[in-house]
Amino acid sequence: MSCIISQTKSTLPKLFLAPMQGLIDAPMRDLLTHIGGFDVCVTEFVRITHTIHGRSIWLKYMPELANNNLTQAGTAVAVQILGSDAENMALNAQKVVELGATHIDLNFGCPAPTVNQHQGGAVLLQYPDKIEQIVTKVRKSLPDKIMLSAKMRLGYENKDLALDCAQAIEQGGAEQLTVHARTKIEGYRPPAHWEWIGRINQAVCIPVIANGDVFTLADYQKIRAVSNCTDVMLGRGAIQCPDLARQIAAYNHGQVISALSWQEILPWINDFFNSCCDKAAEGSAYPVSRLKQWLGMLKLNYPEAGKLFTQMRTLTAVNQISQVLNQQLEESQNIV
Repeated sequence: MSCIISQTKSTLPKLFLAPMQGLIDAPMRDLLTHIGGFDVCVTEFVRITHTIHGRSIWLKYMPELANNNLTQAGTAVAVQILGSDAENMALNAQKVVELGATHIDLNFGCPAPTVNQHQGGAVLLQYPDKIEQIVTKVRKSLPDKIMLSAKMRLGYENKDLALDCAQAIEQGGAEQLTVHARTKIEGYRPPAHWEWIGRINQAVCIPVIANGDVFTLADYQKIRAVSNCTDVMLGRGAIQCPDLARQIAAYNHGQVISALSWQEILPWINDFFNSCCDKAAEGSAYPVSRLKQWLGMLKLNYPEAGKLFTQMRTLTAVNQISQVLNQQLEESQNIV
């Protein structure tokens, strides 16, 4: 089925922040949306099995529920759920809506083996009928005012069912679809097949969001041209270049702005670490491990991040890390 009513597609460019498990959590969403450029964020997936999660679980993954579904910077947040039991997916979607959520996103793209072994994420791309059943069940369980979207990859082992899965998501009642331009087997290995997003975009009438390997403004321009999609989702590119969304948003408004310098990035690194400390229990390794993880990705654009990582590689205590960061901030302020 091809989309005849092209006017139903979105016409104003929007930028979405991807739901990357273990990487883009609440502190990172807060940081990136404060830097600016994003219109919508999606949480890490909340795994749905045989239980209905209570308020504490939903707040763990989406603390923004307590802030009218907004980050502290005021950017909208959608909650993503993952599972294969249509009934429990629907019941949990109802529960988080009762707690205030207004946008539910369904995960049909996670490539993690542990998730796929339990019939969740990308493994479902082998069964378009099952996907449609899940989407239909969740959609019928929710009030019409609640936004329902989905995210998928191009397939599990191959792309043979890519169009079928996208159409199943649309026929089930989803109002929006994000497509990561690789199969499960391809993981994150280049290249991303942007032309396949274009094929899916032609095959459905709901808005399609293009995702995969957008690391620069030039990548953003190219993925939109190849896929013919208006909207784009950033994942790893936003972690490696924290102001990428800000640069893209400026471009979409006819402006050109310079990338943030290392001296400008450093205060954000310190803010992120402090945010992780606020979230973690005393003695938790979370703040230190998350900071080191981010520095390891930042060094791809900022060599100074690699030097900072080396400096704190063997450090494990929060106060030690804070001392190093404070020293870095003081030194950067003395640079003319």
